[in-house]
Amino acid sequence: MKRFLIPLAVFIILVGFLAVGLKLDPHEVPSPLIGKPAPAFSLPVLADPAGRFGPTQMRGKVWLLNVWASWCASCREEHETLLDLAQRAIVPVYGMDYKDRPADAEAWLNRLGNPYAATVVDRDGRVGIDFGVYGVPETYVIDKAGVIRYKLTGPLTRENLEDKILPLVRELKK
Repeated sequence: MKRFLIPLAVFIILVGFLAVGLKLDPHEVPSPLIGKPAPAFSLPVLADPAGRFGPTQMRGKVWLLNVWASWCASCREEHETLLDLAQRAIVPVYGMDYKDRPADAEAWLNRLGNPYAATVVDRDGRVGIDFGVYGVPETYVIDKAGVIRYKLTGPLTRENLEDKILPLVRELKK
């Protein structure tokens, strides 16, 4: 009888892990950067390559960083939500054009509309690596002290904007 208890216990433990895993949201990939300062960078601005932008310029403000590319189908899917958010002027949204040709990114924004206060160019993807980008699009909520408070992997939707991101932004602005 005892020799059946060990396999039964192992089976019960495995079922427990499976049950927990099935309840996780695959779009919420945990980031080791949550609660840590946003990686420092200074990248050229898409509209003005002589200009530079980095997180230090946003100290004292809550802001979003949206990592996107003109070749990304999911980025097109989230674009209307970003345009709506920019028009509402609740929180500044900055874009990071990831592993893309600047001319393609400019044409894409000119054709579809530009929701970004500024877009920086991460041509080789090195800053994206510092942020732990798995793939585009990804959106980060960064607080007044420059600390990453939330990461969304995948397209921004009205639901995750209204249910998670905007309540967090309002709380961080207090």
